[in-house]
Amino acid sequence: MRTIWLSGAEWCAVLRIGLGLWWLESWRHKDKKSWFAGGGIGWAAGIAEKHRWPVVRGGFDRVVKPRPRLLAYVVAYAELAIGLGLIAGFLTPIALVGGLLLNLIYLVLMIHDWAEQGQNLMMALISAVALFGMSWQTWSLDEAMGLFL
Repeated sequence: MRTIWLSGAEWCAVLRIGLGLWWLESWRHKDKKSWFAGGGIGWAAGIAEKHRWPVVRGGFDRVVKPRPRLLAYVVAYAELAIGLGLIAGFLTPIALVGGLLLNLIYLVLMIHDWAEQGQNLMMALISAVALFGMSWQTWSLDEAMGLFL
């Protein structure tokens, strides 16, 4: 593959690191005090309650509503772990799949909000390119440790 300035593998690493920074920013900009006190899950509950798909309402009521505090921590620290994993290139395929799944969950929950859709679709596309481009081959701890060859 011919590219300008960097190799194809290096460009995939740039995408991976940029996506990691995006996830890190998603974690950083959260008001942690409000988020862990139920603000984030409360906001999502309001959206799920009016969702056009009954399966989303029912799933939210069964999985998230009974454990709002736990899932607030899971969501926030999943975003942090994905971001750090992608930036460092550590357990990269796992971080990419986890991020892709989280983006798909956000996408389904926010199906009516086109601004959110754009962000989640772009992040999901970058995840897919970084995953299938095996972005852990360059500039990563995975490469240095010989993981996922």
